[in-house]
Amino acid sequence: MTHWKKFAAIATVLSAVALASSQRAPRDSGPGNSGVRDTGPRSGPAAAGAVAASDGTLTGGFYPTLNAAEQAAFANGVAQFAEDEGVPDQPPGTGNGGLGPGFNSTSCSSCHAQPAVLGSSPGPTSPQVPQPNPQIAAAAALGATNVLPPFITAGGPVREARFVRNPDGTPDGGVHNLFNITGRSDAPGCNLAQPDFKRQLAANNVIFRIPTPLFGLGLVDNTPDPLLKTNLAQNGDRKAELGIRGRFNFSGNDGTISKFGWKAQNKSLTLFAGEAYNVEMGITNDVMPNERNAVTGCVFNATPEDSHSESPTGISDLDAFVDAMRLSAPPTPAPPTPDTVAGQNAFEKVGCNLCHSETLTTTQSVFTGMTNVTYHPFSDFALHHMGTNLADGVSQGAAGPDEFRTAPLWGVGQRLYFLHDGRTADLLNAIQQHSSQGSEANRVVHRFNSLSPAEQQSLLNFLRSL
Repeated sequence: MTHWKKFAAIATVLSAVALASSQRAPRDSGPGNSGVRDTGPRSGPAAAGAVAASDGTLTGGFYPTLNAAEQAAFANGVAQFAEDEGVPDQPPGTGNGGLGPGFNSTSCSSCHAQPAVLGSSPGPTSPQVPQPNPQIAAAAALGATNVLPPFITAGGPVREARFVRNPDGTPDGGVHNLFNITGRSDAPGCNLAQPDFKRQLAANNVIFRIPTPLFGLGLVDNTPDPLLKTNLAQNGDRKAELGIRGRFNFSGNDGTISKFGWKAQNKSLTLFAGEAYNVEMGITNDVMPNERNAVTGCVFNATPEDSHSESPTGISDLDAFVDAMRLSAPPTPAPPTPDTVAGQNAFEKVGCNLCHSETLTTTQSVFTGMTNVTYHPFSDFALHHMGTNLADGVSQGAAGPDEFRTAPLWGVGQRLYFLHDGRTADLLNAIQQHSSQGSEANRVVHRFNSLSPAEQQSLLNFLRSL
């Protein structure tokens, strides 16, 4: 099957998932918010991401001002993003394979799927008829003998698992692959064992992460550090009154701001993609060239398995992934209504906007039409202490055990799962989860709870319009 036919098939399935998800029943209200409900993902077509027709023709998804060559680079990037990977490099030297020995799924788009390719975790189409988690099929593909960990379910989010501590009690924090290639027909002789997740769960040593949305990241990548620092310093008196501080995760090499990942642990889109290709799929590349889980009998290819030096076109899969993210358009919000305008006013009244900054601006860009662009991510891309309830015990760069990058809210109207571990599908519950001992959001959540039910509902409706 060609890349584009694969992509079209994936897009068709995901469109059905998005449509069905939009028809969910309203969620139960949270404590102290009687009658207030998250109505669920909004209806209509995907507000971001590429769409493929049945013939494989790509429409939309790219930043609207790009020239023809840049649009083609985006199209190639999305095609590679949707490709299902096998173990052997076929044909040899092409960088077309390399899965394992350990992996979490077999394609980028199986995890970054909602509401379209480049999005976040897919999920059930409705409470009654769940859409199987794509990790379930990946675990059993080609005869693999993996046992599903208890936290990977048909109706739950796509997840990766990290262990907090090593056996000797020292910090771990790294990804432990859910599955391995043992038993696959394209990996004869491999006998790698899965991690003992049940034992680690019993020891409270496992934390989860779900995929972050990747739309519009070229704008984020090209936002200058001085502007981010100025933005964080704004409204200082009001932030101090509400206990909001914030700081950036910086690169340990050049001292510039790091913006990508749940804890802003990745400096660049290239590093972000290279790490994910190696950690999530086990494919070595120009950024992460060493094989993980290099057990005898489970290594089938020379490294790096993906390299622009070996690609016939000079464009590696990693290069293509970066093109897809960098050249994608941001989510388009729904047209404002009197209710959602009132909701945005409530959002600002309680102080949500002090971390979820609405507006930022890019600097000069080599890409057509992306210079000095004002965009609306609803994030300051800074780290904030989120308290004991959300703390995952993992440190990454400067980010401590309870610190997370402010999650961008653009596109949240069509998200299925919220918070770093996907613990809730309810926006109202996600807001309440922000409040716990040590959280910088405590006073903001208190103010939200002090709003009238009508104001709370309008605020939720505003978020679902983004």
